[in-house]
Amino acid sequence: MTRFAFIMAMFAVLAALPAQADDVTVGSLKILTPWIRATPKGATVGGGYMTITNTGPVSERFTGGTSDVSNRFEIHEMSMENGVMKMRPVAGIEIKPGQTVEFKPGGYHVMFVGLKEPLEQGQHVKTTLHFEKAGNVPVDFVVEGIGAQTGSSTMPSMQQKQHGH
Repeated sequence: MTRFAFIMAMFAVLAALPAQADDVTVGSLKILTPWIRATPKGATVGGGYMTITNTGPVSERFTGGTSDVSNRFEIHEMSMENGVMKMRPVAGIEIKPGQTVEFKPGGYHVMFVGLKEPLEQGQHVKTTLHFEKAGNVPVDFVVEGIGAQTGSSTMPSMQQKQHGH
């Protein structure tokens, strides 16, 4: 294979890969795999997910955020109460030193409330997360499929564990 053909083949492979969000590190915080589910036409809310790890010696508090795609950005928690799944907004989440908090379907997540337009798979959503100590942190969420359970940059072995395989 010629060098040109090899380079063109590599571009084709890279173009076929799913869009991936960039992980963000600011101070002692690591924000990994930020993603949002695509929404059907007419939807007014969208759910976002990520993993936040605090590698520092002091607690940090995630208090919310903003995004151009929605009127409001809220932190929510899903829980089971008497066999019924309930969702409620929370004012913030403390992330203790050495702790990792997963925002995933069925647990903590962020809500993009008052969507201005549907979220389409492959789209990138610029968001600013607010933390008490780290301040405002720009994060790029990638939009996955409507039924996605994980972000595209999650390793397949992790996806299998989450699905009980």
